[in-house]
Amino acid sequence: MPAPRTIALDSMGGDHGPEVVVAGAAISLVRYPNLSFILTGDETRIKAELAKHGNLASRSQIIHTDTVIAMDEKPSQALRRGKGTSMWLALEAVRDGHANAAVSAGNTGALMAMAKLVLRPMVGIERPAIAALWPTVRSECIVLDVGANIGASARQLTDFALMGAAMARALFHVERPTVGLLNVGVEEIKGADEVKEAHALLKGSALGSKSALPLDYRGFVEGHEIGQGVVDVVVVEGFAGNIALKTAEGTARQIGLYLKDAMTQTWMTKLGAVLARGGFKTLKEKMDPRRVNGGTFLGLNGIAVKSHGSTDPLGFASAIDLAYDMAESNLVERLSGDLGVFQDVLRLAAIANTEAHVAKS
Repeated sequence: MPAPRTIALDSMGGDHGPEVVVAGAAISLVRYPNLSFILTGDETRIKAELAKHGNLASRSQIIHTDTVIAMDEKPSQALRRGKGTSMWLALEAVRDGHANAAVSAGNTGALMAMAKLVLRPMVGIERPAIAALWPTVRSECIVLDVGANIGASARQLTDFALMGAAMARALFHVERPTVGLLNVGVEEIKGADEVKEAHALLKGSALGSKSALPLDYRGFVEGHEIGQGVVDVVVVEGFAGNIALKTAEGTARQIGLYLKDAMTQTWMTKLGAVLARGGFKTLKEKMDPRRVNGGTFLGLNGIAVKSHGSTDPLGFASAIDLAYDMAESNLVERLSGDLGVFQDVLRLAAIANTEAHVAKS
């Protein structure tokens, strides 16, 4: 029997609040009967929703607050009045050891700012990142950063590589996940300077013994290769990563609309749609963004997951499931151990590069 796990839920976050959050928790409880929940927010509204879902109330604790962070609130404003909000209380439950992870569908910028303040970045991590699961023709891969940071230095990109690899080890159960840097081409002369510098740091020639790294670096990958599943982890700075993610989601919806329109043109196409409904159902499930809803904040001393604000109960349950998987796999402890190894390798690389420059001069 798996160990009991507690997930703190910001019940007021997102476009729909407790109606979606509580219903999502009920779905996850069926999948993981060892779960319990801390629900932060308006007690009256939360209790009304809990009453609709059988034994969920007996597995839930409510922490009441009237204060909520608005979806359009600036992160700086949210921080000033953040303490005591439903979002803050969910993160605080993780910090204080009452919950194994927190999930919110609220304001992304506010959640990142509060998570950094409440949970604190891990030693050696300059900037946390948001990592998302990405469907591929093979299975799934991890893409980060998808929106926590605008721009990133070479060192920060290497941190993202390490954090993504730790998450892949936890989720995909591979000892040395494959990692690639997203770029405009696979040639070494292409790309922004920081991307090329990160590539040099991650290459085996720059780091000495490639086997010392807890990842298998495969070089540059292009945008069309993400969905092909050529690597377990794709590393990119947050501006481009967020655009790529939303473009992929929009393309999936566009294809769905094209198919629906094409299959309802004539009585023949309608008949074909009826005959192929099993295949269309499978395709719809694979392209459903709710199935992989949830971005993990990596690089913090605790687990926080961001759900899409407009998702439904099924999508929110996916975010809870992701938080559960992260807690069950001891992600924070794994990443902490990997960081020590990686920083030692970087120090050796820096020494080697310095000696090489001295020898040339």
